[in-house]
Amino acid sequence: MMKTTDDVMENAIIGSHKWRFVRIGGFDHVLINSGEDIKSIPTLDQKLWAALGCPTQGLEFNTATLGYMDKDKDGRIRAPEVIEALNWTLSLVRNPDDLTQNRNNLPLSAINDDIPEGKAVLSCAREILAGKGKPDADHITPDDIADKAGLFANTKFNGDGIIPATASEDETIRNVIEDIMDCMGPETDRSGLPGLSKEKADRFFTEARLYSEWWQRTEGENLDILPLGKETDVAAGHFETVRDKVEDFFIRCRLAAYDSTAAIPLNPAREQYEEVSRKSLSQKTDEIAAFPLARIEPDALLPLSGSVNPAWEKALAGFRETVVKPLLGTPKTDLSQDEWDLIKEKFSAYVTWKAEKKASPVEKPGLQRIREILSNQNEKAITDLIEKDLALESAAASFDSLDRLVHYYLHLYTLLNNFISFRDFYSPGQKAIFQAGTLYLDGRSCDLCIRVKDAAAHSTLAQMGGVYLVYCDCTRKENPEKIIIAAAFTQGDADNLMVGRNGIFYDRKNQDWDATIIKIVDHPISIRQAFWSPYKRLARMIRTQIEKFAAEKDKAVDKGTISLPLNEGQKPETEKPPVRSAFDVGKFAGIFAAVGLALGAIGTAVASVITGIMGLLWWQIPFALAALILVVSGPSIIMASFKLRQRNLSPILDACGWAVNTRARINISFGSSLTKIATLPAGASRLLQDPFQEKKSPVRVYILIFILFLLVLGLFYIKLPWKNLF
Repeated sequence: MMKTTDDVMENAIIGSHKWRFVRIGGFDHVLINSGEDIKSIPTLDQKLWAALGCPTQGLEFNTATLGYMDKDKDGRIRAPEVIEALNWTLSLVRNPDDLTQNRNNLPLSAINDDIPEGKAVLSCAREILAGKGKPDADHITPDDIADKAGLFANTKFNGDGIIPATASEDETIRNVIEDIMDCMGPETDRSGLPGLSKEKADRFFTEARLYSEWWQRTEGENLDILPLGKETDVAAGHFETVRDKVEDFFIRCRLAAYDSTAAIPLNPAREQYEEVSRKSLSQKTDEIAAFPLARIEPDALLPLSGSVNPAWEKALAGFRETVVKPLLGTPKTDLSQDEWDLIKEKFSAYVTWKAEKKASPVEKPGLQRIREILSNQNEKAITDLIEKDLALESAAASFDSLDRLVHYYLHLYTLLNNFISFRDFYSPGQKAIFQAGTLYLDGRSCDLCIRVKDAAAHSTLAQMGGVYLVYCDCTRKENPEKIIIAAAFTQGDADNLMVGRNGIFYDRKNQDWDATIIKIVDHPISIRQAFWSPYKRLARMIRTQIEKFAAEKDKAVDKGTISLPLNEGQKPETEKPPVRSAFDVGKFAGIFAAVGLALGAIGTAVASVITGIMGLLWWQIPFALAALILVVSGPSIIMASFKLRQRNLSPILDACGWAVNTRARINISFGSSLTKIATLPAGASRLLQDPFQEKKSPVRVYILIFILFLLVLGLFYIKLPWKNLF
């Protein structure tokens, strides 16, 4: 409970500021109640901070504020980032006390316009309010600046260096911008429209000029690069398709001419044909395609049709029609080595020119359109538009500063009370930013619920906190997302808590989630649980033994059962009477003696206790009973008390990515406030007539008579006179 009386406060002077602390949860919390406290936070020794780091995910806190504070975008907020945000906010706010007011808007009068940045922020705020139809408003809210794209939707220039096509009033320029975006890819303008940046515009014009110059080499006197004019590109494709195979054919033929004995091994071997014949033959068979184009003979001509490899027949036909016929001028049915060398020479310049071309997205519109874009003053017009947009960069930056200031003004004080101190966590009626909501399960509500990413990984460190934790998978039908929470049980007992039990989790937006227990970290929950623990263990032991004894007897009965014949009309060949064991008098006497001895021992023990109690004066009896209960429950209570007082929040938060800087203990009284047990409402009445109440059974009476018999037996056994009992 957060106390503010002077008798619990300690004074500390750090620098020139007089700090006040309050000890709650076993450590000192710095009190941040005034603007002077906030201004002096950078001078406060960080050893006195409650935390030095926290994650940006899994917190019930404004995400935009955390995003602005996380300068390096590593998903964590550290002490230097908190100090930087605080100093920046104080430089733009006239009165630091305003930060403690928990307002829902930023008054324009609170902005410090004595500095250039503050003046620009104030001017930006007034322009936004005027655009919203509220020129006379004296404050600005997060809703006024929430739709950043909407604020710039009707503006041509917004200072981000990206221009949409609508930035130009000239239709020609608009078409050029759209063509460039189509080639280079658009970027999103602050207005939300696709736009063009200076970087992509410069790259387009540079690559477009290179592309145009590359094509220019084929024009004028350089006609040898395109031996077939516009058809060269198609013909070159057919040439490249068969080039390696044709080269292979003529080289094999020259080897055969060099040595006539080489012709046989240069042709496919018989074994290769046999191997191919075992498969389903087609022109796409790889083994056939690997064979030469035609039969190898000394100085042979390459047939372009007829006796050619069937896998290459179609490719050779295309080569013949698009390359051989146009270049050699006459229809050819075969090709010589010299003719092949001439064709290669014709394409050599084209191949070299083609290899110099670099892949570029600018060729998408085509050469003619590219040259149209380059021929006019389009580049200068687009550059001027981008520079005009960049001229408003400072004004646009003011918008970002305004948005940042609004979020810091509204939320920074809350973060300070959950980072530098854990004031919200230890204050009645408040919830810390790490508390995700409330879990209702087993007739209890748990307020200490923390979001976790991985239950197994989290529990490894969290178990060091000594808190009974229940990990739950939480799902909603309306939300495909599944969250995992760790809920702390700090009241009641754990008898009915087990993996698989279901409950309801309410998040901080009061949305209900189906919660199912998936893991439990077992620790003492309460003193009440510790008090009853020995008796419950004894009851479980007795119940287990009874069940075990009953099971053994039931099993023995099953073994002794005599099975009936399958066919009642059929009698066994020889009917023998069942063999009955002889009555063993000695064995029976031994059993009876053992039972009597056990009963006597029990009676003696019970009688000793009762005798001792009845021998006391009447006012001593309650103390004796209390001592007896203390002997049984005392050790369990003492152990639980020590453990409950050592419960620590720090490992639970550290397992979530926090850097807790102190021992945030959860003692017994504070823990009781984190878990509430179901109680009847004030003024409610209870009807005691239960229609399903169990009927009284004479078995209980018999048991009571049997116990009294044992007591009497014990009294006679120790030979106590009756008068001592009265």
